[in-house]
Amino acid sequence: MAESVNGGSKTPATKPKEMSMEVRLLIAFLLMGAVMFLTPYVFKSQAPPAGKKDAAGQTASLGTPGTPATPGAQPAAELTVPPVGAAAAAAQAEVAAAPLPVGATPQKAAPAFVIETDLYKITFSNQGGTLRSWQLKKAKGNDNKTLDLVNTAAGMDHPYSLYFPEQKPLVNVNWTWYQQTADPDGLGVTYEFSDGHISVRKVFRFQKASYLSTASTEVTLDGKPVPHMLQWRGGFGDLTITSAAGNQRTLYFDVAANKLVEQAPKSASKGPVHSGGNYSFAGIADVYFAAVFLAEGNSVMQTVTFEDTVKTTTEATAVPLSGVAISDGPVNRFEVFVGPKDIDLLKKINPKLESVVDFGWMAFLAKPLFLIVNYVNDHLVRNFGWAIVVVTVAINFVLFPLKLSNMKSMRKMQALKPQIDTINARFKNIGLRDPKKGEQNEEVMALYKKHGVNPMGGCLPMLLQMPFFFAFYKVFTVSVEMRGAPWLWVTDLSQPEHWQIKILPLVMIASQFIMQKMTPQAGGDPSQQKMMMFMPLVFGFMFYNFPSGLVLYYLTSNLVSMGQQWFFNKTSMATHAAESIGPIKKIGRK
Repeated sequence: MAESVNGGSKTPATKPKEMSMEVRLLIAFLLMGAVMFLTPYVFKSQAPPAGKKDAAGQTASLGTPGTPATPGAQPAAELTVPPVGAAAAAAQAEVAAAPLPVGATPQKAAPAFVIETDLYKITFSNQGGTLRSWQLKKAKGNDNKTLDLVNTAAGMDHPYSLYFPEQKPLVNVNWTWYQQTADPDGLGVTYEFSDGHISVRKVFRFQKASYLSTASTEVTLDGKPVPHMLQWRGGFGDLTITSAAGNQRTLYFDVAANKLVEQAPKSASKGPVHSGGNYSFAGIADVYFAAVFLAEGNSVMQTVTFEDTVKTTTEATAVPLSGVAISDGPVNRFEVFVGPKDIDLLKKINPKLESVVDFGWMAFLAKPLFLIVNYVNDHLVRNFGWAIVVVTVAINFVLFPLKLSNMKSMRKMQALKPQIDTINARFKNIGLRDPKKGEQNEEVMALYKKHGVNPMGGCLPMLLQMPFFFAFYKVFTVSVEMRGAPWLWVTDLSQPEHWQIKILPLVMIASQFIMQKMTPQAGGDPSQQKMMMFMPLVFGFMFYNFPSGLVLYYLTSNLVSMGQQWFFNKTSMATHAAESIGPIKKIGRK
């Protein structure tokens, strides 16, 4: 980072003070805090690749034009009641007016069909043959209630409805009543509709103890296949978290490019965004959960990203959320993963699925750090809090040789202070713009070089901490494994402490004060010392609302550093470092 240039008059009446290392350290951490808060808004996903846009929604070569959404749809809880509102009433009238095949009987509302496994509780409706609820049994929302991955307040076409990119049937097949047939074991359901011309068949099948399921859809018009896509509309995931809308993404894994491509809702702000290619999977996700559709073999997949501006169960004002439609051919056959973005779980299903966990620009450090913490948790301590403590202690001991070198350098700087003061006294009336100021700096640097002192050594502890700080921050904000992980009185390491007075940040502030007292101070300016005493409060302010796990990491690092500093201060290494400077010499002008 480039230093700012100090302004002022060309001939100042008094000599301006140079920015001390302590001031620079304070500014560095303030900037670090600003970066941390702004990162989610600055580092956005890359713009989606150019694709075909259907600004008007769907075409209707075989039917009337319309958009995928049906305003005024029924609330999700009223699963057997027809939708209300002008558009929905028109859809119902449209269905009622459709001719029936010879021998067919009109379908009607059936009771909600619930599939319950060890991991899910899923509710279907025979109106449209769509999802109304997908609850995870082993996860809760930020409101500590059962987590439903479906936005039940969206008021539009429900998940597992159909999207027609080329032609839309005359009948609104997303709102008509289907024939519902349950599998004998209760783990599957088939939905069928036909009016003698348009026929739709949907089959969904689940497993008792797996996050994997299967979904297939087929649409024909007078016996000929109709191109269509399976939709998940109105948002996805945990909408109870802070800034939930900002975490919405559609995604696909491009096999040719060997990379995951993500698209935020705003990419479709001017209309649906189409893409297609040899994709391993495609779907929709938030920060902790994903619904991905895996293609059979190497078939070409088509995806459409929507921006659905809808209400949620926690937001009275409509917000832009993700919507997605996916197809892998005239007849869609998918293996579907819906669940937490758990790395171990994802790797077992498909190694490429691991990429849906976004460790960001610090992935080169954040991912290995997470894997190590996860391993220690699984095989040693069985608690993520203690795993963080163990890994932090290990990191500090690995870095101890560098820190020891810095401790020696700081002790030497303390011993060199009288000689530095002598040099500064000779140049005290020299202005910053005076060429002789360069001579002063040269003499100071020559003195440092002679005794092997690194003048930037005071920043080393911060520089060593910062990469791990950013990496841990990313780990705590994207790892579903950390979500809800407790430690002693902390109920969730991925969130700030829920107590009104947060203990960990306060203890961390105290450790910062003690650490400051133990560290040799090269400068003797009282104003600098007072300002340095203010630094722990700045840290406390920064950390007060950070994830508890991140505060635990920094506190543990402080405690280990205090022990290492105490060890250095009590051994002969500190004395030898100071004695290596030799007797103080008066330095004359060159």
